[in-house]
Amino acid sequence: MAGTDQQDNGRGLWYGVAAYGIWGLFPLFWPLLEPGAADDILANRMVWSLVAVVLLLIAQRHWGWIRPLLRQPRRLAMLAGAATVISVNWGVYIWAVNAGHVVETSLGYFINPLVTIGFGVLVLKERLRTAQWTAVGIGAAAVVVLTVAYGQLPWIALTLALSFATYGLLKKQVGLSGLESLAAESAFMFPFALGYLVYLEVSGRGTFGHTVAGSYGWGHSGLLMLSGVITAVPLLFFGAAAVRVPLTVLGLLQYLAPVFQFLIGVAVFHESMPPARWAGFGLVWAALALLTWDALRQVRADRAARAAAVPQPAPVAAAAPEAATEAVTR
Repeated sequence: MAGTDQQDNGRGLWYGVAAYGIWGLFPLFWPLLEPGAADDILANRMVWSLVAVVLLLIAQRHWGWIRPLLRQPRRLAMLAGAATVISVNWGVYIWAVNAGHVVETSLGYFINPLVTIGFGVLVLKERLRTAQWTAVGIGAAAVVVLTVAYGQLPWIALTLALSFATYGLLKKQVGLSGLESLAAESAFMFPFALGYLVYLEVSGRGTFGHTVAGSYGWGHSGLLMLSGVITAVPLLFFGAAAVRVPLTVLGLLQYLAPVFQFLIGVAVFHESMPPARWAGFGLVWAALALLTWDALRQVRADRAARAAAVPQPAPVAAAAPEAATEAVTR
Protein backbone atom coordinates (compact mmCIF):
# COMPACT_ATOMS: atom_id res chain seq x y z
CA MET A 1 0.00 0.00 0.00
CA ALA A 2 2.85 2.35 0.86
CA GLY A 3 4.44 1.60 -2.50
CA THR A 4 1.20 2.48 -4.30
CA ASP A 5 0.94 5.79 -2.41
CA GLN A 6 4.54 6.59 -3.27
CA GLN A 7 3.92 5.90 -6.97
CA ASP A 8 0.80 8.07 -6.87
CA ASN A 9 2.76 10.91 -5.25
CA GLY A 10 5.43 10.51 -7.91
CA ARG A 11 2.87 10.78 -10.70
CA GLY A 12 1.33 13.79 -8.97
CA LEU A 13 4.72 15.49 -8.84
CA TRP A 14 5.22 15.01 -12.57
CA TYR A 15 1.69 16.25 -13.29
CA GLY A 16 2.53 19.38 -11.30
CA VAL A 17 5.81 19.86 -13.15
CA ALA A 18 3.96 19.45 -16.46
CA ALA A 19 1.29 22.02 -15.49
CA TYR A 20 3.66 24.72 -14.29
CA GLY A 21 6.17 23.86 -17.01
CA ILE A 22 3.58 24.47 -19.75
CA TRP A 23 2.54 27.74 -18.11
CA GLY A 24 6.20 28.73 -17.92
CA LEU A 25 6.72 28.03 -21.62
CA PHE A 26 3.76 30.16 -22.74
CA PRO A 27 6.08 33.06 -23.79
CA LEU A 28 7.34 30.84 -26.61
CA PHE A 29 3.82 30.30 -27.96
CA TRP A 30 2.19 33.73 -28.13
CA PRO A 31 4.72 35.23 -30.58
CA LEU A 32 3.79 32.41 -32.99
CA LEU A 33 0.32 33.97 -33.27
CA GLU A 34 1.60 37.22 -34.73
CA PRO A 35 0.72 39.21 -36.77
CA GLY A 36 -2.49 38.82 -34.78
CA ALA A 37 -2.78 41.68 -32.27
CA ALA A 38 -3.15 40.99 -28.55
CA ASP A 39 -6.91 41.67 -28.58
CA ASP A 40 -7.38 39.32 -31.55
CA ILE A 41 -5.37 36.57 -29.84
CA LEU A 42 -7.20 37.07 -26.54
CA ALA A 43 -10.66 36.84 -28.13
CA ASN A 44 -9.67 33.68 -30.01
CA ARG A 45 -8.24 32.18 -26.83
CA MET A 46 -11.52 32.76 -24.99
CA VAL A 47 -13.65 31.27 -27.76
CA TRP A 48 -11.49 28.20 -28.35
CA SER A 49 -10.99 27.64 -24.61
CA LEU A 50 -14.73 27.08 -24.26
CA VAL A 51 -14.71 24.69 -27.24
CA ALA A 52 -11.81 22.72 -25.74
CA VAL A 53 -13.27 22.54 -22.25
CA VAL A 54 -16.72 21.47 -23.53
CA LEU A 55 -15.07 18.62 -25.45
CA LEU A 56 -13.26 17.57 -22.27
CA LEU A 57 -16.49 17.67 -20.26
CA ILE A 58 -18.20 15.56 -22.91
CA ALA A 59 -15.36 13.03 -22.79
CA GLN A 60 -15.58 12.86 -19.00
CA ARG A 61 -19.40 13.10 -18.88
CA HIS A 62 -18.92 15.64 -16.15
CA TRP A 63 -22.07 17.79 -16.11
CA GLY A 64 -23.56 17.30 -12.65
CA TRP A 65 -22.01 20.46 -11.20
CA ILE A 66 -23.77 22.84 -13.63
CA ARG A 67 -27.39 22.67 -12.43
CA PRO A 68 -26.60 23.30 -8.72
CA LEU A 69 -24.33 26.19 -9.73
CA LEU A 70 -27.08 27.87 -11.76
CA ARG A 71 -29.23 28.00 -8.61
CA GLN A 72 -26.59 30.03 -6.71
CA PRO A 73 -26.55 33.66 -7.91
CA ARG A 74 -23.77 34.67 -5.51
CA ARG A 75 -21.37 32.05 -6.89
CA LEU A 76 -22.34 32.98 -10.44
CA ALA A 77 -21.58 36.64 -9.70
CA MET A 78 -18.15 35.71 -8.31
CA LEU A 79 -17.47 33.56 -11.38
CA ALA A 80 -18.37 36.52 -13.60
CA GLY A 81 -15.89 38.62 -11.62
CA ALA A 82 -13.25 35.90 -11.92
CA ALA A 83 -13.83 35.72 -15.68
CA THR A 84 -13.35 39.48 -15.94
CA VAL A 85 -10.09 39.67 -13.99
CA ILE A 86 -8.56 36.61 -15.69
CA SER A 87 -9.42 38.20 -19.04
CA VAL A 88 -7.47 41.29 -17.97
CA ASN A 89 -4.63 39.03 -16.85
CA TRP A 90 -4.56 37.11 -20.13
CA GLY A 91 -4.79 40.25 -22.25
CA VAL A 92 -1.96 42.07 -20.47
CA TYR A 93 0.18 38.94 -20.47
CA ILE A 94 -0.23 38.27 -24.20
CA TRP A 95 0.42 41.91 -25.08
CA ALA A 96 3.47 42.11 -22.79
CA VAL A 97 5.06 38.94 -24.16
CA ASN A 98 4.62 40.00 -27.78
CA ALA A 99 5.83 43.53 -26.94
CA GLY A 100 9.11 42.22 -25.50
CA HIS A 101 8.40 42.39 -21.75
CA VAL A 102 8.71 38.70 -20.84
CA VAL A 103 11.00 39.38 -17.86
CA GLU A 104 8.50 41.79 -16.35
CA THR A 105 5.70 39.23 -16.78
CA SER A 106 7.80 36.76 -14.79
CA LEU A 107 8.16 39.41 -12.09
CA GLY A 108 4.36 39.59 -11.86
CA TYR A 109 4.10 35.91 -11.05
CA PHE A 110 7.08 36.03 -8.70
CA ILE A 111 5.42 38.72 -6.57
CA ASN A 112 1.95 37.14 -6.83
CA PRO A 113 2.38 35.15 -3.56
CA LEU A 114 3.23 38.39 -1.74
CA VAL A 115 0.13 40.11 -3.15
CA THR A 116 -1.96 37.08 -2.19
CA ILE A 117 -0.71 37.38 1.38
CA GLY A 118 -1.65 41.06 1.35
CA PHE A 119 -5.17 40.15 0.21
CA GLY A 120 -5.35 37.62 3.02
CA VAL A 121 -4.70 40.38 5.55
CA LEU A 122 -6.88 43.07 3.97
CA VAL A 123 -9.82 40.97 2.78
CA LEU A 124 -9.85 37.77 4.82
CA LYS A 125 -8.48 39.41 8.01
CA GLU A 126 -5.77 36.78 8.37
CA ARG A 127 -2.94 37.28 10.84
CA LEU A 128 0.62 37.10 9.56
CA ARG A 129 3.64 35.62 11.26
CA THR A 130 6.77 37.75 11.67
CA ALA A 131 8.51 36.07 8.74
CA GLN A 132 5.55 36.76 6.47
CA TRP A 133 5.47 40.44 7.43
CA THR A 134 9.20 40.61 6.75
CA ALA A 135 8.75 39.00 3.32
CA VAL A 136 6.00 41.47 2.42
CA GLY A 137 8.25 44.36 3.50
CA ILE A 138 11.12 43.04 1.37
CA GLY A 139 8.69 42.71 -1.56
CA ALA A 140 7.58 46.32 -1.15
CA ALA A 141 11.21 47.41 -1.13
CA ALA A 142 11.76 45.41 -4.32
CA VAL A 143 8.92 47.29 -6.05
CA VAL A 144 10.58 50.60 -5.09
CA VAL A 145 13.95 49.44 -6.45
CA LEU A 146 12.37 48.16 -9.67
CA THR A 147 10.42 51.40 -10.10
CA VAL A 148 13.74 53.26 -10.07
CA ALA A 149 15.27 50.65 -12.39
CA TYR A 150 12.44 50.84 -14.96
CA GLY A 151 11.95 54.58 -14.58
CA GLN A 152 8.28 53.97 -13.80
CA LEU A 153 6.11 51.63 -11.77
CA PRO A 154 6.45 48.06 -13.12
CA TRP A 155 2.80 48.25 -14.09
CA ILE A 156 2.80 45.08 -16.17
CA ALA A 157 4.05 43.01 -13.23
CA LEU A 158 1.72 44.72 -10.77
CA THR A 159 -1.31 44.30 -13.06
CA LEU A 160 -0.58 40.60 -13.54
CA ALA A 161 0.01 40.04 -9.82
CA LEU A 162 -3.07 41.98 -8.67
CA SER A 163 -5.39 40.46 -11.28
CA PHE A 164 -4.20 36.91 -10.61
CA ALA A 165 -4.38 37.36 -6.84
CA THR A 166 -7.94 38.70 -7.21
CA TYR A 167 -8.75 35.74 -9.45
CA GLY A 168 -7.39 33.33 -6.85
CA LEU A 169 -9.39 35.00 -4.09
CA LEU A 170 -12.63 34.72 -6.09
CA LYS A 171 -11.93 31.10 -7.05
CA LYS A 172 -11.33 30.28 -3.38
CA GLN A 173 -14.78 31.65 -2.56
CA VAL A 174 -16.47 29.80 -5.44
CA GLY A 175 -14.89 26.40 -4.74
CA LEU A 176 -14.92 24.83 -8.22
CA SER A 177 -12.22 22.63 -9.72
CA GLY A 178 -9.90 24.07 -12.36
CA LEU A 179 -11.75 22.50 -15.30
CA GLU A 180 -15.19 23.45 -13.98
CA SER A 181 -14.05 26.98 -13.26
CA LEU A 182 -12.53 27.41 -16.72
CA ALA A 183 -15.75 26.13 -18.29
CA ALA A 184 -17.91 28.59 -16.36
CA GLU A 185 -15.55 31.53 -16.91
CA SER A 186 -15.22 30.76 -20.62
CA ALA A 187 -19.00 30.54 -20.91
CA PHE A 188 -19.33 33.99 -19.33
CA MET A 189 -16.80 35.55 -21.69
CA PHE A 190 -17.76 33.60 -24.83
CA PRO A 191 -20.51 35.98 -26.08
CA PHE A 192 -18.26 39.02 -25.64
CA ALA A 193 -15.27 37.29 -27.24
CA LEU A 194 -17.30 36.00 -30.16
CA GLY A 195 -18.91 39.39 -30.67
CA TYR A 196 -15.48 41.03 -30.63
CA LEU A 197 -14.20 38.55 -33.23
CA VAL A 198 -17.16 39.50 -35.45
CA TYR A 199 -16.26 43.18 -34.95
CA LEU A 200 -12.63 42.48 -35.90
CA GLU A 201 -13.81 40.64 -38.99
CA VAL A 202 -16.12 43.46 -40.07
CA SER A 203 -13.42 46.09 -39.46
CA GLY A 204 -10.85 44.08 -41.40
CA ARG A 205 -8.55 43.54 -38.40
CA GLY A 206 -9.31 39.87 -37.77
CA THR A 207 -6.77 37.23 -38.77
CA PHE A 208 -8.64 33.97 -38.12
CA GLY A 209 -9.68 32.23 -41.33
CA HIS A 210 -7.52 34.51 -43.49
CA THR A 211 -4.27 34.07 -45.34
CA VAL A 212 -1.86 36.79 -46.39
CA ALA A 213 0.82 35.89 -48.91
CA GLY A 214 4.28 36.28 -47.42
CA SER A 215 2.86 36.86 -43.93
CA TYR A 216 0.68 34.03 -42.63
CA GLY A 217 -1.39 31.12 -43.91
CA TRP A 218 -3.89 28.57 -42.65
CA GLY A 219 -1.40 27.41 -40.03
CA HIS A 220 -2.05 30.70 -38.23
CA SER A 221 -5.73 29.85 -37.84
CA GLY A 222 -4.74 26.40 -36.56
CA LEU A 223 -2.52 27.97 -33.92
CA LEU A 224 -5.32 30.30 -32.82
CA MET A 225 -7.55 27.26 -32.34
CA LEU A 226 -4.74 25.51 -30.47
CA SER A 227 -4.69 28.35 -27.92
CA GLY A 228 -7.82 26.83 -26.38
CA VAL A 229 -6.19 23.44 -26.00
CA ILE A 230 -3.03 24.77 -24.38
CA THR A 231 -5.21 26.73 -21.97
CA ALA A 232 -7.14 23.62 -20.88
CA VAL A 233 -4.38 20.97 -20.81
CA PRO A 234 -2.22 22.42 -18.00
CA LEU A 235 -5.37 22.80 -15.90
CA LEU A 236 -5.98 19.07 -16.28
CA PHE A 237 -2.42 18.35 -15.19
CA PHE A 238 -2.80 20.74 -12.27
CA GLY A 239 -6.03 19.07 -11.17
CA ALA A 240 -4.36 15.65 -11.31
CA ALA A 241 -1.45 16.96 -9.25
CA ALA A 242 -3.62 18.71 -6.65
CA VAL A 243 -5.25 15.45 -5.52
CA ARG A 244 -1.97 13.53 -5.32
CA VAL A 245 0.62 15.79 -3.71
CA PRO A 246 0.56 18.02 -0.60
CA LEU A 247 -0.26 21.70 -0.99
CA THR A 248 3.24 22.56 0.22
CA VAL A 249 4.68 20.76 -2.81
CA LEU A 250 2.30 22.60 -5.15
CA GLY A 251 3.30 25.84 -3.45
CA LEU A 252 6.93 25.18 -4.32
CA LEU A 253 6.15 24.03 -7.86
CA GLN A 254 4.35 27.32 -8.62
CA TYR A 255 7.72 29.04 -8.88
CA LEU A 256 8.62 26.92 -11.92
CA ALA A 257 6.44 29.03 -14.22
CA PRO A 258 8.02 32.44 -13.48
CA VAL A 259 11.50 30.87 -13.41
CA PHE A 260 10.96 29.51 -16.93
CA GLN A 261 9.49 32.85 -18.05
CA PHE A 262 12.46 34.75 -16.63
CA LEU A 263 14.98 32.42 -18.29
CA ILE A 264 13.16 32.69 -21.63
CA GLY A 265 13.12 36.48 -21.40
CA VAL A 266 16.84 36.69 -20.64
CA ALA A 267 18.28 33.75 -22.60
CA VAL A 268 15.93 33.47 -25.59
CA PHE A 269 14.65 37.01 -26.17
CA HIS A 270 17.78 38.68 -24.74
CA GLU A 271 15.89 41.30 -22.75
CA SER A 272 17.99 43.86 -20.92
CA MET A 273 18.80 43.23 -17.24
CA PRO A 274 20.86 46.14 -15.87
CA PRO A 275 22.26 45.87 -12.31
CA ALA A 276 19.35 47.79 -10.74
CA ARG A 277 16.86 45.27 -12.11
CA TRP A 278 18.98 42.37 -10.86
CA ALA A 279 18.91 44.04 -7.44
CA GLY A 280 15.12 44.32 -7.53
CA PHE A 281 14.67 40.72 -8.63
CA GLY A 282 17.16 39.65 -5.96
CA LEU A 283 15.00 41.26 -3.29
CA VAL A 284 11.91 39.50 -4.65
CA TRP A 285 13.71 36.15 -4.61
CA ALA A 286 14.91 36.79 -1.05
CA ALA A 287 11.31 37.47 0.02
CA LEU A 288 10.12 34.27 -1.65
CA ALA A 289 12.92 32.25 -0.04
CA LEU A 290 11.86 33.60 3.36
CA LEU A 291 8.21 32.74 2.64
CA THR A 292 9.16 29.22 1.58
CA TRP A 293 11.30 28.66 4.68
CA ASP A 294 8.52 29.93 6.92
CA ALA A 295 5.88 27.77 5.20
CA LEU A 296 8.00 24.62 5.52
CA ARG A 297 8.73 25.40 9.17
CA GLN A 298 5.01 25.89 9.84
CA VAL A 299 4.19 22.57 8.16
CA ARG A 300 6.69 20.76 10.39
CA ALA A 301 5.30 22.51 13.47
CA ASP A 302 1.73 21.58 12.54
CA ARG A 303 2.70 17.95 12.01
CA ALA A 304 4.45 17.84 15.36
CA ALA A 305 1.40 19.39 17.06
CA ARG A 306 -0.94 16.85 15.45
CA ALA A 307 1.32 13.98 16.46
CA ALA A 308 1.43 15.22 20.07
CA ALA A 309 -2.38 15.54 20.12
CA VAL A 310 -2.96 11.89 19.14
CA PRO A 311 -3.81 9.95 22.33
CA GLN A 312 -1.32 7.20 23.11
CA PRO A 313 -2.69 3.71 23.86
CA ALA A 314 -2.65 2.88 27.55
CA PRO A 315 -0.05 0.23 28.53
CA VAL A 316 -1.45 -3.22 29.28
CA ALA A 317 -1.29 -3.74 32.99
CA ALA A 318 0.54 -6.84 34.15
CA ALA A 319 -1.63 -9.37 35.99
CA ALA A 320 -1.35 -9.15 39.73
CA PRO A 321 0.66 -12.01 41.29
CA GLU A 322 -2.26 -12.88 43.54
CA ALA A 323 -4.60 -13.33 40.58
CA ALA A 324 -2.06 -15.52 38.81
CA THR A 325 -1.63 -17.67 41.91
CA GLU A 326 -5.41 -17.99 42.33
CA ALA A 327 -5.81 -19.03 38.65
CA VAL A 328 -3.16 -21.75 39.03
CA THR A 329 -4.77 -23.01 42.25
CA ARG A 330 -8.10 -23.37 40.50
